[in-house]
Order: sequence, then structure tokens, then C-alpha cells
Amino acid sequence: MQFERLFTTIEELVMCHSPSGMETQINHLLEERLGALGVEYRRDRADNLIAKIPGERQEGAIAITAHKDEIGAIVKGIDSQGRVSIRKLGGSFPWVYGEGVVDLLGDQVTCSGILSFGSRHISHESPQKLLQEDQPLKWQNAWVETKRSPEDLTALGIRPGTRVVVGKHRKRPFRLQNYIASYTLDNKASLAILLELAARLKSPPVTVYLVASAKEEVGALGALYFSNHQVLDALIALEICPLAPEYPIADGDVPVLLSQDGYGIYDEGLTGQLKQAAESREIPIQQAVISGFGSDASIAMKLGHVARGACLGFPTQNTHGYEIAHLGAIAHCVEVLLAYCEDAENFLP
Repeated sequence: MQFERLFTTIEELVMCHSPSGMETQINHLLEERLGALGVEYRRDRADNLIAKIPGERQEGAIAITAHKDEIGAIVKGIDSQGRVSIRKLGGSFPWVYGEGVVDLLGDQVTCSGILSFGSRHISHESPQKLLQEDQPLKWQNAWVETKRSPEDLTALGIRPGTRVVVGKHRKRPFRLQNYIASYTLDNKASLAILLELAARLKSPPVTVYLVASAKEEVGALGALYFSNHQVLDALIALEICPLAPEYPIADGDVPVLLSQDGYGIYDEGLTGQLKQAAESREIPIQQAVISGFGSDASIAMKLGHVARGACLGFPTQNTHGYEIAHLGAIAHCVEVLLAYCEDAENFLP
């Protein structure tokens, strides 16, 4: 896979706002891309976008998921000066974003404001002084400055429940040699993998569902709905994989298979089959156990929606922040999944 094409696809996906529960922008782009490929797709009542690659048989169907929602914030209230108070949506932290432009996705239009923490040149009389010296910054200490009246914001459809995300001009990905750096690689890079599979996977032994799942960051709600209504032999989640000192995961172009995360264990048989698929293409694989993490597959397994689940990821720095990942690791995930899906023996229980 050419890195330039992969970078461009991810960039296009990143620039679509898709906070949990307000994923219309990314839906439109994915539908456009799938339609151009001539791939059968549908949206279900949970707002999952599901592409179907018909197989030689329906029995033993599998799903590969990549969630399409991103973390951000949600409006809690608006004061008399037009300042907007916000709280987290998914695993977001204000200090990760820093002060700067954010977009409020109003019912009528998108309104930009400035995520603000208060002045630095202050004394102990200002509450922000504690943030400089003693306590971490939390969402209740931050606000969005709009310089609009409450009435203006109401007319734009800014209200409690409005989603807030990093401003588009701050989101555009940056190329670092063979790496891509950007907000929301979790999980826009995995959506790029789904699109590549949709383009290249033809007539697999069993039906494959490529699922752009909704509302994963707030509990894998979309994947749970899908897996509760669709009989599956296996579910494979595509994800970032956090780089941290406590995990034996190396940075670079080698994908990662997880054995366990914060929600439970993955299926060893399915994980082993994916490893064999990688070996068939001479692609090295890392394996890891991590915490503070969950995926569509581990959550669906924990709740008994699927018997077999696995998670294939790419090593990522600064997860849930300005993320950095090797384009080669993302491309290798495509090849591993193609090898798995195209080999009939891999689908046997």
C-alpha cells in the first residue's frame, strides 16, 4: 500500500467531525467512498455503517469493526456572558487539547470558540493559581469563550448536549517521514483500513461485514447493537495500540495483537489464526496484554454477544491526544486481514 494514498485517505477522514452520537459528517464520506467502490452497504438503527462483502457461504460470517466516533466534549451550560461550560465526551482531557479553537456543532450551524483556562499572570486570589501549582486541570475549570450572547448561541442551536471537538484547522494531519501525526487517528486510521479492505476483498469463503461502528468511545454502543442482531462466528476490532513504558510494545511498522485488555481476554484461537495470516505474508506481529483500554471485540465478548473476538492494532504514541503512528503498521493491518479473510481454513472453528 502506498503511504501517500494511505495518508491522504486518513487526512480526509480526520477532517470529518464525528463526536460520539453526532457522526453525520463521517457517514456521508464513508457512504460516498463505498458507493464509488460499488460495495453493498447499509446503516442500521444504531447508526452503524455496514458494508457487506458476500462470501461463498453465509454460515460462519465474521465482522471487522473500526469505530467512526471520536472523543471530545459536550456542552453542560451557557452563562450570561455567552461562556460555554463543557464536560468530557469519552476519554478526553482539556490539558491534552490546550487553549485554542474548538468547534461547537450546533443544531443549525457549527460555531467556533476558544477553549480557555484563564490568565497566567495572576495571584492566589484567582482560582487558576491552583492549576499552575497544585492541581490538575479538569473540565470544570475550563470553558469555551464565544464572544456571543446566550441568545445568539441559542439561535445557532448551541445548547446542553451540543458536541464540542477540536477545530478543523487544528486537526489536519502532519507527516513525519513514514509516520502520520494527528488528532483522532483513533479511530480514523482504522476506517482507512476498512475502506482498503472494501476495495480489495473479493469473494471471500464466508461473508465479511466491514462495520464502521457508532458510539464506541461511550461504551461500544454501536458494536453491541450490531452483534446483538447479527449472528457472527467472530468479531475483529481494529484499533490504536498505546505505547507506554509498562507495555512491551515497540514503536514502528509492526502491528499488535492483544491477548487481554481492561474488559477481558480475547479468543486465543482467533488471535492465533490472525498471527498465522500475518506469517503467511511474512509480516511480523507483536503481542501484548494492556489495561485501561477496551475495544468493540472485548466489550462484545464480555457481554456474550460474540463467542470469538480479537483486536488488531497499530502502535500509537499520545493516544487520545495528538497521536503518532507509523503508516507501515496501518498498511500491514490491511495485509494481515486480507490474508485472513481470503483463506477459507481460517474461518473454521
